[in-house]
Amino acid sequence: MSLSHEIVQAIRLRQKRGLPEEIRGKVILHICDTIGISLAAYKGAPIALQSIAGLSIGVKGGTGRVIGSERRLPPAYAAFANTALAHALDYDDINDWARIHPTPVTLAAALAAADACDTRSTDLITAVGLGNELLCRLGYAIEPKGTGADSKWFLSQLFGYLGAAITTGLVLGLNDKELEHALGLAYMQAAGGKEPGVGTGSQARSIYPAFSSMGGVQAAFLAREGVTAPASCLDGKTGLFLNYFGINLNEKQRSVLLDTETWAFSDTSIKLFPSCRYSHSFIKSAFVLRNHFGLNEIDQIVIGVNDTAGMLCQPLVERCHPKTLQDAKFSIPFMVAFAFVHGSVHLNNLTEVALADTQVLELANRIKIEKTQSNTPGIPLGDITVVTAHETKRLIERILPETPVDEVKKKFFDCCQYAGVAAPEMLWEGLRNNLDFEVFKRLPIIFSLEPKGSIQ
Repeated sequence: MSLSHEIVQAIRLRQKRGLPEEIRGKVILHICDTIGISLAAYKGAPIALQSIAGLSIGVKGGTGRVIGSERRLPPAYAAFANTALAHALDYDDINDWARIHPTPVTLAAALAAADACDTRSTDLITAVGLGNELLCRLGYAIEPKGTGADSKWFLSQLFGYLGAAITTGLVLGLNDKELEHALGLAYMQAAGGKEPGVGTGSQARSIYPAFSSMGGVQAAFLAREGVTAPASCLDGKTGLFLNYFGINLNEKQRSVLLDTETWAFSDTSIKLFPSCRYSHSFIKSAFVLRNHFGLNEIDQIVIGVNDTAGMLCQPLVERCHPKTLQDAKFSIPFMVAFAFVHGSVHLNNLTEVALADTQVLELANRIKIEKTQSNTPGIPLGDITVVTAHETKRLIERILPETPVDEVKKKFFDCCQYAGVAAPEMLWEGLRNNLDFEVFKRLPIIFSLEPKGSIQ
């Protein structure tokens, strides 16, 4: 029995049982959060608009709607657009143990599929919930620690092709064999090399999950039209796991992937800072320590990392003086210095202007990196030591997966206000209480997306 077949059967079993009430509520919360971020991206993430414009050259019309816009695109293009908006601010949800951003991929896929068909075979919340669970389980199965084969790939992108294909297929009502073919067709497009993340000087990391939602949507539509792919696409001699990770899943890993009794998505967090998740525990430590020292007192800040966090600290000079906002958000030294100087990290202060903040840059020059942590699942601890002429103080903070609803609501309001949305309270209540495929009808129009040369 192929792994593709077993994955489809596990999804069907979950679909038959229905989402548990607590998971359903969590999916609603994550969809609302993703929508708020997407609206904010129109102001704070020009790279998303540039990418959508570049992708859409020569494209006239389509069924797929773009969040916050009147523009319509073909389904796969609309999926790319909505995922780009959701991820470009680096504010989207993440499962720390799977190292995957699930909702920007699956929500975009579900909406694109729904816009293209008159009859939807599952509701929005169920489609996103099942797609998210598959994405998180794929991450859990390989137990990423940030070293070895898993460190070479953006897992949100690599596995996102599969998650988007399944999510789309569920909405379209594909049968079991068609879903298996969709997985195979998604694998044919799978990519996600991580150099745009660990390298510096580019904006590309802002949009990497968008490629997976686009490819997964296209795979499902191809399968619906009768295009077939081998069932061995995931565990064959040249299948996904062997090609990308050097070895097929063992029995234990398969059992983790195919488990239908627990919900990996329950460990997924909603971000409270618009920066790379690896920086969050260090930001939290910086917030605490800054209350004990004046900036002028600090002789040195020592950041204790593991190999994964270390990739976001080297080369140190470039990380301390990022050239793009994307590099700043992906730099632990810069984000630590920024947190010490400003005492907060949000959309209004972490902007392009911050790249030239002399206080932040000067403090960043006093940062030293040491390896103090081993490589373990999840994100590294926020290990920071402050050295002054009179004392040395060390603090180690951690980030927990739970995000309080009131904090998520506040973040949603902040995103809406940042985007200039009137009455965010009404929008929040409308989404929370009536979340379905007609969600676009309740969203404000922020921008009219046009091809390059027309964006204002």
